Amino acid sequence: MADKFDEATQKELAAFVEREQAQARLNATTQNLTSMCWDKCITGTPSTRFSRSEEGCLAYCVERFLDTSLFMVNKIEGKREQARLSS
Repeated sequence: MADKFDEATQKELAAFVEREQAQARLNATTQNLTSMCWDKCITGTPSTRFSRSEEGCLAYCVERFLDTSLFMVNKIEGKREQARLSS
């Protein structure tokens, strides 16, 4: 089916698919983060406001999750770069 499209259309479709996949990964990460931090930090029945400890826990949890994610991305990119240079 892909060979029915000209090169410009194929590139546009590939870019669209890549953007959609990136959006799906972002949504999955956000869902994972929300679920993980909620389960870890919210100990009682939520009311209209989080308690001070819940608020602090949520902020810390999100920061650590983002730090860890960034660390992992940097490690993976470093490994890719090493593999590319050694090829």
